[in-house]
Amino acid sequence: MAPDTTSQADIPTRRLTAPKRIGIVIFERCQIIDATGPAAVFGSANEVHMAEGGSGPLYDLRMIAGRSGPVHTSTGISLFADSTLKDAVPPIDTLICAGGKGSLKFIEDSDAIDDIRRLTRSARRVVSVCTGAYILAAAGRLDGRRAVTHWAHCRNLADRFPNVRVEPDPIFIKDGNVYTSAGVTAGMDLALALLEEDHGKALALNVAREMVMYMKRPGSQTQFSRQLSAQMAPRGDIRKVQIWLLDRLADDISVEDMAEQAAMSLRTFNRHFKKATGRTPAGFVQEARIEAARNLLEDSELPVKLIAAQCGFGDEERMRRAFHRSLGVSPQDYRMRFASLAPA
Repeated sequence: MAPDTTSQADIPTRRLTAPKRIGIVIFERCQIIDATGPAAVFGSANEVHMAEGGSGPLYDLRMIAGRSGPVHTSTGISLFADSTLKDAVPPIDTLICAGGKGSLKFIEDSDAIDDIRRLTRSARRVVSVCTGAYILAAAGRLDGRRAVTHWAHCRNLADRFPNVRVEPDPIFIKDGNVYTSAGVTAGMDLALALLEEDHGKALALNVAREMVMYMKRPGSQTQFSRQLSAQMAPRGDIRKVQIWLLDRLADDISVEDMAEQAAMSLRTFNRHFKKATGRTPAGFVQEARIEAARNLLEDSELPVKLIAAQCGFGDEERMRRAFHRSLGVSPQDYRMRFASLAPA
């Protein structure tokens, strides 16, 4: 089932008697963009709303940490916590848990996790960005739910918290009132979706334009930052075959050809390839072709038909089907969203 990213696009912006409080949980060595990215979206919504004649801000933004004052992020720059987890009191409308290198250390603090558990019980929405999913999982808020985190942590999250239904591909997932997002900038995509839920598509679109963001990557879209290198064998004959293949993507290469190149029987090659890479040979070939096509779509103006031929898809329709299966968008949509456009 695709993630539920339904927006209330037809609901007009409402004037609120009091701003909704957004509490953003930070900690030592958190990822700064996980916290400031969503904060910038909601803060920009305040500015746009006021510029359009709003009577007051839509959101009240607070940074929350184990202690008040400066909190060092993984970049070395500090954020300032307005209040402590212990002192934070409801109502918090939306609680957002940032991620980052310190998230696994943070969840070792049982008192902090107790406070997270308390705050999430009364929040209307509970959100994690990137490895902030570990925090929600440690607090039990992801048990029995679908969730996503940064692609490099999906397996570890699933291993550590087997009651969580980890899905590695979407950039964000909504399951009930709990929202999880993939790495770093995916938190901004999710924040835009939350803003649209609250105040409609028109305001969310204006904020996206103000911030020069694409409005919007659907939650079901795969994490495009996932690197093909993660599927490369560390060494040996399988890696040599992979490198050989990457130089010949335009050719019609079968798994039998790859096995012959490795000087193995087909059965032995399939077994060794899967063990070394975690993928079937055919799956790796498809992923490699998609990766090559993505690079050309991003960095060249070649026609899609020619890219399909150069990357071994054979024709444009086969490439379109592969993109939809793997990425959830067509090659044309991918180029529109992610092409590197040189200045005029």
